[in-house]
Parts: sequence; C-alpha cells; structure tokens
Amino acid sequence: MLTRRSLCAAVAAATLLGPCLPAAAQEKVVVYTSNDATLNRYIFDAFKKETGIEVEPVEAGSGVIFRRAQSEKERPLGDIVWGVSRSLLNANKNVLTPYASKNKDAVPAEFRDPNDLWIGTNVHLLVILQNTKQLPEAEGPKSWADLLDPKWKGKIAFTDPSNSGSSYSNATLLLQMWGDSGWEKLGKLLSNTKILNRSSLVFQGVGNGEFPLGMSLEYAGYQWASNGAPVKVIYPSDGTATQMEGVAIIKGGPHTENAKKFVDYVTRKDVREAILKLAFRRPARGDLDLENLPGKMPLLSKVKVFPYDEQGWTDKRPETLKKLQELIRQTR
Repeated sequence: MLTRRSLCAAVAAATLLGPCLPAAAQEKVVVYTSNDATLNRYIFDAFKKETGIEVEPVEAGSGVIFRRAQSEKERPLGDIVWGVSRSLLNANKNVLTPYASKNKDAVPAEFRDPNDLWIGTNVHLLVILQNTKQLPEAEGPKSWADLLDPKWKGKIAFTDPSNSGSSYSNATLLLQMWGDSGWEKLGKLLSNTKILNRSSLVFQGVGNGEFPLGMSLEYAGYQWASNGAPVKVIYPSDGTATQMEGVAIIKGGPHTENAKKFVDYVTRKDVREAILKLAFRRPARGDLDLENLPGKMPLLSKVKVFPYDEQGWTDKRPETLKKLQELIRQTR
C-alpha cells in the first residue's frame, strides 16, 4: 500500500513540483468530488503547491454532488465537479458553464462535451478480474459469454446493480449485447454470481482469493496486481464499455478563474501520468503511451469496445433496476 510520503513524492516527481512542503494559500477553489479521498488529498496538495490556490473539497457520491449543485443553483457555493460520470454530467448541464480547456485537443471528441461544458479526465473499462492462484491463468474465461457456464456457480463476485453505477452498466451492457436472449442469458450468469453490496468487496474478494473471478473495473485489477496480488485483468473478447469520468465548472461559482486553472491542471499530460501511477486511472487523453507507463495497459484502440447506449440505459434506469432486482431474487 502506498504511503503518504511515497504518494506525495510520486505526484511531485511526475508534475515537477518538487517536495511537498507547506505553501501559503493566497486563493481558493471549492471542488465537489466523488473521487477516492486519498487521490483527492494528494492532487489537491500538488495543485496548491504549484498555484498557491487552496482547494476546499466537498467529498460525496456523484449523485449527492449534483443534488447539492442543483439545490444551490440560484446561489452556487461550489466551483468544480470532478470525478463524475458522463451520463450525470449530461443530465446536469443546466448547472455547468462552458470552458475550453487548454488541453481540449488532447482529449478525443467522444470524451468531451461539444459545447465545452465538461471534459473527460479518465476512462474506466468493464472487465473480468481473475485470481490466478485460485484459478490458473490459462483456465480463466475469455468472454462474458464464458461466464454462463455452470462450472462457475458461486465463483463470480458481482456488485448489486442498485448499489453500483458500474455494476448497472455491466448488466445493461450484457442485456444490449445479447439482444433478444439478453434477460435469459443474464439470468444464467447471475445464477453463477455471489451478489455483494459494494464494488470494493468484489475486487477485494478476488484480490484476497475469496473468489476466483469478479466482474469489476479495470483500475482495480491493476491496483491489486501492483501490490503483489495474483490478479489478472481480462478484457472480454465479446467487447466492453467505456465509463468516462470528467471535470466541469459550476455556473456562477465564486472562484471561476481558479476553477479554470484547476480544469487545466487535472487534464494536463504530466498530471494524468501522475494519477495513472498513483491510482491506475486510465486517462481520457489520447496522447499517453499507456503500454510503457505503470500498469502497461493496452491502448484503447486495441480493446474491443461495444457500442453501449449509455444515455439510453440511464434514461431507463428505474424500470430496468426493478427488473434486475427481480431477476436477482429469482436466481438466489
């Protein structure tokens, strides 16, 4: 596990900031963030060291963040939302204001708003995690369809879609991929799963060897592998979906100029490299040599990406979740 000192050194080295020493804060920016608290703390420290701008964080789930921003829209108290999904950014455009970041051209068009209301920072991929000590590497599944085999019953960890946005995306990705037989096949897969209450329990369970397989996010596999766990990331041969997270400026916030500096900072190439090293968050930027950076992730162009209808499934979320919960009950 990375210590405060090693994390701080990693950010400082990657962003050419020098050692993490106290700096007098002359100004501030209020950031509403759903990122991991550890990642927030070190990036905020590095931003302050470079710019002199103090970051005042408000940490909460992404839904909570936007409910707060909406409730404050007549008199905004925050300046930035960071670490929230593309679908939520699109659903809350009314509280965002345009800003064309200096790093805009480095981010593919699919990962930024056409009117510059938000810009992508990192991209998650839905993957299968395998504990190679519990299940030899060569014997693992190669696709989502392989998980339907009854031999995997009780051996696949999955998060309750009611508690996890990525789990909901995973389930609906498969429904869309499998078409007319989607609900039937998803039922077979769920029959093989152990449903857990939190996403973290899935990758912890695979990393600790409690489960040989888990349906999770790419970064989690690399984090556990970097700490010595026998975890392999499997990119399903039948395709996966991208889950983008981004940053945006709140309309009418109290520190808009500082907010612009923060957007440019967290989308900058060297900062994205630092975050990749710290937390294995795949950058939305398209100009990083991922295959030769920590984790040695495959380029997105080398991964089969399925044309997942993210907005469509977001719009149908309430009724789809109800059906998913009924299916889970039937398969217990």
